[in-house]
Amino acid sequence: MSTCLHVYLYTYPMETFFSFLKKRIDDCSSPLCVGLDPHVSDLHAPTAESALEFCLNLVKQTAPYAAAFKPNAAFFEVFGAEGWTALKQVIEAVNAESARMGSMIPVVLDAKRGDISSTAEAYATSAFETLGAHCITLNPYLGKDSIDPFIKNQEKGVFLLCKTSNPGSGDLQDVMVMGDPPAPLHIKVAQLAQAWNTRDNIGLVVGATHPQVMANIRAAAPDLWFLTPGVGAQGGDLESVLRAGLRADGLGLLIPVSRSIARAKNPALAAAEFRDEVLHVKRKIAS
Repeated sequence: MSTCLHVYLYTYPMETFFSFLKKRIDDCSSPLCVGLDPHVSDLHAPTAESALEFCLNLVKQTAPYAAAFKPNAAFFEVFGAEGWTALKQVIEAVNAESARMGSMIPVVLDAKRGDISSTAEAYATSAFETLGAHCITLNPYLGKDSIDPFIKNQEKGVFLLCKTSNPGSGDLQDVMVMGDPPAPLHIKVAQLAQAWNTRDNIGLVVGATHPQVMANIRAAAPDLWFLTPGVGAQGGDLESVLRAGLRADGLGLLIPVSRSIARAKNPALAAAEFRDEVLHVKRKIAS
């Protein structure tokens, strides 16, 4: 009996953050991550209440097409304590939509945290327990002990900043580091993340504005999931991103889109059209 139980447990491992994400992508047929960035200029009024209304509308309209939602903490923090309350309510609304549809939609908190281990413990508790997020973006440059508090539960995930989409990303991320052979710092980050990913809950932030660099990072980290900001408003090309970033299994990309969906007259239609475009390009690549 004990032997059979052991085989059962080994054959059916616990869920991980990325197994949840894969299931959701299978359910909605899309790698779309809807960005929840309530810019004050897009709101009816410069208040937390208006930010909440803005985000709840986006969640309701786009949930059927969203593989994940990505609220940016900064746009809630500007409203102080009321903003944090609104952020928690947005995450609760995503969870409610997940329950209604019978398909878990992960929430990636875009906070870019990074600090020593004791402070990281507090940040992890805030993100995962207080707010209820499922994943968070982190700055990895303090080393592995700074991310350990976030990855001890394999059902919670992290995306480590590797090669970001902003114009100044090369100031540090492209600096050559010692090795055999020497390589840019972003490749070193990718290699470390690949080695650290023992619980299937570490991914990388790789900007869509650098497709050739993305291809190099994919070669260095063939198994990891990429969060790829920059498609659309920042100039990233969807086909180039899919060609450079998809894993051998046709998965491995979560593509955030914010402004082009949030500012569309019909966000639901914009999300559906993005899904259809991804499917079209993937068929083109496969043919």
